[in-house]
Amino acid sequence: MSTDTPGIDPLLALRAPQDPACDVFLTGTVFLDIIFTGLDSAPVRGTESWARGMGSSPGGVANMATALARLGLHTSLAAAFGDDHYGEYCWDALEQGEGIDLSMSRTVPGWHSPVTVSMAYEGERTMVSHGHEAPAPSAVPGQAATDQATTDQAATGQATTGKAATDQAATGQSATGQATAAPNPAFPQCPPRARAAIASLVPGRSEPWVATAALHGALIFADVGWDETGRWDLDALPDLAHCEAFLPNAEEAMRYTRTDCPRAAAHALAERVPLAVVTLGAEGAYAVDGRTGAAAQVPAIEVEALDPTGAGDVFVAGFVTGTLADWPLADRLAFAGLTAALSVQEFGGSLSAPGWAEIAAWWQRIRTLDDQNPTALERYAFLEELLPTTARAWPLRRAVPTIGFRQ
Repeated sequence: MSTDTPGIDPLLALRAPQDPACDVFLTGTVFLDIIFTGLDSAPVRGTESWARGMGSSPGGVANMATALARLGLHTSLAAAFGDDHYGEYCWDALEQGEGIDLSMSRTVPGWHSPVTVSMAYEGERTMVSHGHEAPAPSAVPGQAATDQATTDQAATGQATTGKAATDQAATGQSATGQATAAPNPAFPQCPPRARAAIASLVPGRSEPWVATAALHGALIFADVGWDETGRWDLDALPDLAHCEAFLPNAEEAMRYTRTDCPRAAAHALAERVPLAVVTLGAEGAYAVDGRTGAAAQVPAIEVEALDPTGAGDVFVAGFVTGTLADWPLADRLAFAGLTAALSVQEFGGSLSAPGWAEIAAWWQRIRTLDDQNPTALERYAFLEELLPTTARAWPLRRAVPTIGFRQ
């Protein structure tokens, strides 16, 4: 985490006493990611390959959670953690290292952490993963009262926070000291009150917590994966009706809208959601505001990519930040693209997510280069009011090569 750029809160001017304590809520599976870099080519069968670099970090949904937290958003994550050393490391890295609220997460006895090994080479990556679905939280006697209390807390914004919540999550005890089967077992039906929530849409499946979060005022930002059914039917995404913004890539957007142009796809999607954002790879991103009809496109920043893992998550985190801060649509796209470009220059998903220190260092450095286009630089002039006057030297490196050093 970038700890040397203090106190940048992109929502500071908008915060009010009655606002929810949580800026963004998300849920999903946390993996332990082990990343190998510096491979000249793909490993060859029957041989041993040595990588010039490696790192380890929480992955999966932790990539998005880390990217949000490093941009100064108060982030709450609900996830299952294994009770092995990997799970302990991931919990500590997210809670202590990144300041992410894990009061809705739980440690599952006897369940091992999912693991992904990623190999980055030639600007792409190959991954091998292993894991099992975490068992659902078990109910305990008197659970109905607990569920109702949790529901009331979600509706009113009154919830256990800070160290007390962390201790409850880690020990399985309530605020009164009574043991429970799992913290916040009413989840996922009752997520915490939040400004926004991030969901991954799956064809044919509805997540009850999405509708609940939207009902309680959260703006829902959603991406989507490849449709294995081959139907590519927007009506098969029931939670899309609750979304403020939908952020597919170009191929997904065109398949879902039966169009042959990403920009046409964005306009078609804007008839279904208030904000349609289509990522265009090396061409940047294109967005349409369905409420006003306004559109914006921002080109990608040309960088030498080391590892693209997690870049999509970082893009979404940047766009969420700009939206919650009420920036103009083009500024949101530019900021999201910038954060994603910075992330691919480091290896690993959550390891590579930039904070304000990295953004400030890039802005300070890019203006000193002789071959920069002044018009292109003007696109990022909005950063001036956000960034500190001093920044760390470029380049920045913070990835660590091991699960965790002993103190």
